[in-house]
Amino acid sequence: MNLTFLPRDVTVQVRRGDTILDAALDNGIDLPHECGGNCACTTCHVLVEAGLECLSPMEEVERERLMTAEGWTAYSRLACQAIVLGDDLTVRIVETDPW
Repeated sequence: MNLTFLPRDVTVQVRRGDTILDAALDNGIDLPHECGGNCACTTCHVLVEAGLECLSPMEEVERERLMTAEGWTAYSRLACQAIVLGDDLTVRIVETDPW
């Protein structure tokens, strides 16, 4: 299965059942995750640009956390919570302003 990370325009192989964060870490993609992937922050916020149907359904805890994320949309997911179930997925890493 393929997962493309934007804006870096890097495509990696991902295993069914991995989270987007797992795929990033396994392939050297710099994706912030201050809470260690525990759905306790929003630093791993991504926007799904293609393949939303290839991800696990969003659970309420993720939805509530995302509502606090800067720039969230209907296509927002937390990389630590979104499980890859299919291929041809493209996500944009949301860059947050450190100031």
